This record gives sequence, C-alpha cells and structure tokens, in this order.
Amino acid sequence: MIGKVLSHFRIVAKIGEGGMGVVYRAEDEKLRRPVALKGLPPDLVGNEERRLRLLREARAAAAVSHPNIATVYEVGEAEGIVFIAMELVEGRALRSVIDHRPLPLGDLLKIGIAVGEGLAHAHQAGVVHRDLKPDNVVVTPAGVVKILDFGLAKLLQDAGGP
Repeated sequence: MIGKVLSHFRIVAKIGEGGMGVVYRAEDEKLRRPVALKGLPPDLVGNEERRLRLLREARAAAAVSHPNIATVYEVGEAEGIVFIAMELVEGRALRSVIDHRPLPLGDLLKIGIAVGEGLAHAHQAGVVHRDLKPDNVVVTPAGVVKILDFGLAKLLQDAGGP
C-alpha cells in the first residue's frame, strides 16, 4: 500500500494494525497536510459487516469535536477500500508514558483531567468510546492528550443503517 493513492491521500508508511483496521501515515494531496488513514485489513476489504463497522466508527468519532479527541476529516471509498482520514496524532501512547512506573502527581492529574474532559464531551454528544485503554490515548510532544480509536464506540443516537 505504500505509495498508493486513495482518493487524494498518498500513503507514506504503515503506522499500526489492530483487529479493526490498518492505520497508515498519509499525505492529503489537496490540503498538503499529514493525516492518519485507517482502512480495513486487506483480507477484510470485502466483508460488508466490517465495512459497516468502520463507517459507524467514523460517524461516532466525527460526532465529537474536542481538543482531547482526534479529529475525523472524512470517510471515503476508493478502489473498493473504505477508509477514515483523521488527524495524525504524533507522540507517545499513554502505555509508554506510564511504562510500569508511577507518574508525578501533576502529570497524572493533567492526563486524567484531559481524558475525562474528552470523554465527558463525547458522552454529551451521545458517543460512548467502549475501548478506553492506555494504547488509545496519546500524549503529544507538546503535552496535549488525545483520545484515539473509536472502533468499538457506540453512537447512542444512531438510527442504524449504513
């Protein structure tokens, strides 16, 4: 997939992979900015249930706009691949920040408050994350805390459908 262009996103590198999808670093060729592009793994591209789950993830994450939640820019489909284009959040996963050691109280409070504010805003928008864990929270080099991966989220006002 490296070098491939989906819609107007040029895939640059693979960032990670999980049960819900593969995440790539990509370049938005229209706006000339880096993005994270999440799509289904190649073996699940034709799976309609997984395709609908990815669309639900995009809707849930897009329903929330908050400084502590990664922003969804668009959902698209190109060459039979459904993808979510979102803010590329660079930094360290909370798991590596913690690294099996206690955090200083000030850091702990800052991170806890940021995660709590992000989740509270999501809940007010009718979105329940359902997969909050240290791997799904990133702390940027500037100290900004971002909640990622709404793959298991539930959009409470979702009317169903694709």
